[in-house]
Amino acid sequence: MDQGDSSYSSIKVQDIMTRALITVNVSTTGLQVAKMMEQGGIGAVIVKDGDNLVGIVTDRDYATKVAANSLPFETKVEKIMSSPLITIDQNESILTAAKTMASKKIRKLAVSDDGNIVGIITSTDLVNQLAN
Repeated sequence: MDQGDSSYSSIKVQDIMTRALITVNVSTTGLQVAKMMEQGGIGAVIVKDGDNLVGIVTDRDYATKVAANSLPFETKVEKIMSSPLITIDQNESILTAAKTMASKKIRKLAVSDDGNIVGIITSTDLVNQLAN
């Protein structure tokens, strides 16, 4: 993203993030999450422990932790999730989001507004923005 960095730094995360969030409890099973992701056409769910957001389960987590290790479908998401939850402020630029994803080797970031999670931004969101 070298050419036109200035235009990418003017587009905010909140401008392209997905606001619909699905959250599950730490005791939700891997099978339940897989069904939610399939039915919702989504690639991630946020994991809560009580009122605290503690992690994220992505399609990649499912592939690398459940499928690759032949874990039972009844495995709780607390054993599958990526934790801690990595976030970015909604007012940050999409360039910052892209750099964070690259440095952390992840494809999804929870988006925060004053400490509250208000959405999610994915590498697909960034690619779609670049393609416009």
